[in-house]
Amino acid sequence: MVNWFIQHAMEAFYPRTETLPGIADTDVAGFLKRYRSDATRLMWLGLVVGTLLFVWTPILTVYWPLPSFLLPKKVLDRHAHRVTSSRLYLLRQAVFLVKLAAGLCWGSHPTVRAKFGMAPYDADPGTWRTSA
Repeated sequence: MVNWFIQHAMEAFYPRTETLPGIADTDVAGFLKRYRSDATRLMWLGLVVGTLLFVWTPILTVYWPLPSFLLPKKVLDRHAHRVTSSRLYLLRQAVFLVKLAAGLCWGSHPTVRAKFGMAPYDADPGTWRTSA
């Protein structure tokens, strides 16, 4: 269930546009599985807390007493912008962890990289876990 919330928040930060694919066009579920296994517990906790703050704070940003997944698309976009520019430092930074992970997922996808004229990444050899 938490992965659904994380994916919802990531899609709000990286929507599809006329010229670029959105994060929904990437393998978010696969990325989250890899991210959870590779990240430290604290980093995963930060992603979950940031996501929950994103979901439950539209009352503070757009003044709608609804969770973010029930907001209309335009209001959700406004919420995503306002929560990342909030005057509340801890809120802004917690939500930044979601945006950071989403950027890693979106920016590493071959389709996105091709749009910027970049070659796709090679497959991850997984050597960082075994190297000294």
